Amino acid sequence: MKNYILTPGPTPIPDFVREALSRPIIHHRTPQFQQILKEAMEGLKYIFQTKETVYIISSSGTGAMEAAVANVASPGDKVIVVEGGKFGERWREIAASYGMEVISIQVPWGQAVAPEEIESALKANPEAKAIFITHCETSTGIDTDVESIAKITSASDTLLVVDAISSMGVSPLLMDEWGVDVVVSGSQKGLMLPPGLAFIALSKRAWKWVEASKSGRYYLDLRKYRKAGEKPDTPYTSAVSLIVALREVVNYYKSNGIENMWNRYRRMAEATRAGVKAMGLELFATAPSNGVTAVKVPDGIDGVKFVKTMRDEYGVTMAGGQAQLKGKIFRMAHMGWIEEFDIIVGLSCIEVVLKKMGYKVKDGAIAAAEAVLFA
Repeated sequence: MKNYILTPGPTPIPDFVREALSRPIIHHRTPQFQQILKEAMEGLKYIFQTKETVYIISSSGTGAMEAAVANVASPGDKVIVVEGGKFGERWREIAASYGMEVISIQVPWGQAVAPEEIESALKANPEAKAIFITHCETSTGIDTDVESIAKITSASDTLLVVDAISSMGVSPLLMDEWGVDVVVSGSQKGLMLPPGLAFIALSKRAWKWVEASKSGRYYLDLRKYRKAGEKPDTPYTSAVSLIVALREVVNYYKSNGIENMWNRYRRMAEATRAGVKAMGLELFATAPSNGVTAVKVPDGIDGVKFVKTMRDEYGVTMAGGQAQLKGKIFRMAHMGWIEEFDIIVGLSCIEVVLKKMGYKVKDGAIAAAEAVLFA
């Protein structure tokens, strides 16, 4: 049985990445590797839309999240966190573990925080060192209006820190132009690599907070990454094969054009949403993401069994709901090395399994998706 991965990470890996990963390993303290690292870091600047250095950490994306927290604030500092899903919660949990005073903006799951809520929180807490938000909240399928929020934070003394782990390369995020202070991301989503690399870029004003931070840091001390990056190098052993493959990915993005990549994912997202709506299903997110579509499980259908049946009987893997959404939604991704006909396969599998489970599916889903994909 052929398997299709339509999950929001890990995402499918293209052949040119697999080929790069299979090359003989080289030593990480050599001029040859430093040249590869240099090209990868320069390419990341293009994807992040920044002139600042993008540092590479050998970890999951959560490592970059923790690095952001530990480096821009100190124990006892007040920080603001937007919580509208599992990964917004993660910002709070990391900040609390470093002894920071966390002010949470609670957002109903499936909705995006309103910029006005950010503005109110900053007025009430002008001494807050940073505000942590999630661009694509993978657990709910929403996208946050980072551009509007950045306009607010840029006029304050509070740093804007953005989790772009599920949105980097998938949805527009112009770090420099919008005035975002810190952006973190990871390798296994839109950048179509295996898990294992995390990325972080900081604005010039963010580095002032880094120097002033009194948080305990060692592996995640960004001052070490900045010093090593001047060579360029990494302060600790690099994930060599992943960085070799990363160079291929950034070259792919540059050759295709970042705007074209954003449009590609937007089109597949719109096709997915058109297809599930045509079936008679309802979207969960009020501000749907380019990277993943969250869909409400129909009444009377066991949502956990539905996702397992697609995976185990038909080879199509999607994600179920997390926490209080377990069994209530399923999530179909359209990021990374997912293409137009993968969307058709995914929608067909949804139809087949729902019918098998007794749900009366409306006709026209594939036609509705094709009208978007191949217009």
